Amino acid sequence: MSICYNPFSLEGKTILVTGASSGIGAATAVECSRLGGSVFLMGRNKERLEETHARLDCSIGQLHQILQLDLTDEPATIKSIEEMDSIDGLVNNVGVNRVKPVTYIKKEDMEYVFNTNLFSCINLTSMLLKKKKLKKNSSIVFTSSVSAFYNAPGRALYASSKAALTSFMRSVAVEHASKQIRANAIHPGMIETQMIRETLSEEERMKDMAEYPLKRYGRPEEVAWAIIYLLSDASQWMTGASLTLDGGFMLK
Repeated sequence: MSICYNPFSLEGKTILVTGASSGIGAATAVECSRLGGSVFLMGRNKERLEETHARLDCSIGQLHQILQLDLTDEPATIKSIEEMDSIDGLVNNVGVNRVKPVTYIKKEDMEYVFNTNLFSCINLTSMLLKKKKLKKNSSIVFTSSVSAFYNAPGRALYASSKAALTSFMRSVAVEHASKQIRANAIHPGMIETQMIRETLSEEERMKDMAEYPLKRYGRPEEVAWAIIYLLSDASQWMTGASLTLDGGFMLK
C-alpha cells in the first residue's frame, strides 16, 4: 500500500464553505485546504474572509476564491451561482442565534433566525442543484446542532431552525441519491467560538463545561475534521445521516 494513501484527501476537489469568515466555517475552509481541496469562501464580511483566505494552504497549487455574499439576498445569490464553476462539496454552515423565551418571540425574531439558518441554506442548495453546479459523487454537509434534539430555555428559535435543517437534509439525500449526490448533517455541541465567548461569561462557560463528560467544549477544527470525513471519499456509502459531536453531552 502506498504511504500516500489517504481516503480522507480532498485533492482535486472544490469545496464551497458558507459562513467561512469565522468559527467552524473558517476552520473548515483551512482544514479542507490542508487536505488538498480548493475552497470557495462565502460570507458577508470581506475583511474576515480575507483573513481566512490568508490562512489557506496552497502547497499543491489549489485555487481558492472569496465570494462576498449575504445568502439572504436572493438576487445576489442567483448571480453568484450562475458565475460559479462546478463544485464537489458544499458546506452549509451559516448560522445565527437569538435567545428569547417562547412568550416573547416576535415575527422579526423568527425572520432573523429562520432566514439565515434555514431558508438561505434551502435556497442555496436548491439553486446549486437546479443549475447542476454539484458534480456527480459530490457531498453536501449541513451544520445543524445538538439543539435539534435537545432544547434549553430561550433557544426555541435556534433549536427549531436546526431541527428543520436536519429534516431538509434527509429530503435532499432521498431525492438525489440516484445522482450519487450525498447529504449529511453534523450536530455539534458547544464549540469554542467568538460567538460563545461573547454570549457567556467565563464563569458560565466553566459551569456549563462541567456538564460535558469530556469536561470541555469542542474546538472548531474538531468539527471541521468531521465535516471533511463527510466531504471525502471515505464516506461514500453514507447519506441521510446525522453525526453528533458533543463531548458526550447527549449521554446525560
